[in-house]
Amino acid sequence: MTNQAAYGEVSEVNWQLESTTLHGTLVIPFGSGPFPAAVMVAGSGPTNRDWISPLLPGTNGSARLMAEALARAGIASLRYDKLASDPHIREHLQALIGKFSMQSHLDELTGAVRTLAGYNSIQAGRIFALTNSEGALHALNYQLHSPTLKFAGLVLTAPPGRTVGAVAHSQVAAQLGGLPNGNEMLATYDAAIARFVAGEPVAPEPALPQSVQMVLQGLTSPVNLPFARELWTADVAAMLRHVTVPMLIIIGKKDLQVDWQADGEPLQRAAEGLKDVTFLFPEDANHVLKHESKPRSQLVASEVTVSYNAPDAQLDPDLQSSILKWLAAHA
Repeated sequence: MTNQAAYGEVSEVNWQLESTTLHGTLVIPFGSGPFPAAVMVAGSGPTNRDWISPLLPGTNGSARLMAEALARAGIASLRYDKLASDPHIREHLQALIGKFSMQSHLDELTGAVRTLAGYNSIQAGRIFALTNSEGALHALNYQLHSPTLKFAGLVLTAPPGRTVGAVAHSQVAAQLGGLPNGNEMLATYDAAIARFVAGEPVAPEPALPQSVQMVLQGLTSPVNLPFARELWTADVAAMLRHVTVPMLIIIGKKDLQVDWQADGEPLQRAAEGLKDVTFLFPEDANHVLKHESKPRSQLVASEVTVSYNAPDAQLDPDLQSSILKWLAAHA
């Protein structure tokens, strides 16, 4: 079914992946094609095609806003729900157990690219990846597997420059730092993670705060394996060194989940010697590409994440403009 919006034609699309069906939204700009296009790859957890997590309130997703901006600039897009994302996780749950992996993410993304390239209105040789957070790992993994339809370039927003495990450690350390016995609790967490990485059972740790216990429970859930272990040691910086297409890498200075210095610096080192790699660190962009007006010193992670999808939250104008200009120059 196709609807006309102010910015282009919007269609619900789907494609098969073995016994399951993936769903997405295709946006085609008005005018005569074929058009360059972007596949939008969501971040971690149950984040859906619009880059909204059911764990956070609101429906004003960054991917939908970005798709509208792309269409107005003459660039088509496809954004899709991962098999493990809302609202399809329940119907896919049984099919995912034991198969949820880097390979399953690769298969999802491969299907999305093939689906997009199959439309006559799309320039199959000018398809780009536009990712958020963990999505960078999957776009890089796709590109490094020498697919038939390679990305013409990669736009990686909020990519971790450290391993996912290292980023998680810093987040947990920040949670525990102000608590009594925080150092002891962090050591307990580290020991549990070491057992998890080694493939050993991880027993409940009642001494840890509920939020940290939930992290461990999520990692060891049968539905999340083997992907959780693969993800924990995945390294965007190491993968980056082998990419030969143009890249735009963006980390906002008000991102409280990926740090523009702690993550940006290893990514910049990894990109040394590569051609056509641009780094941008917008002053007021947060983790989900939205504009944040408060000074960073006043930001509290729990408050910021709750406001990610607020009705009045808008894409950071500098970040949006940079992406559109970069894509126009490379499309």
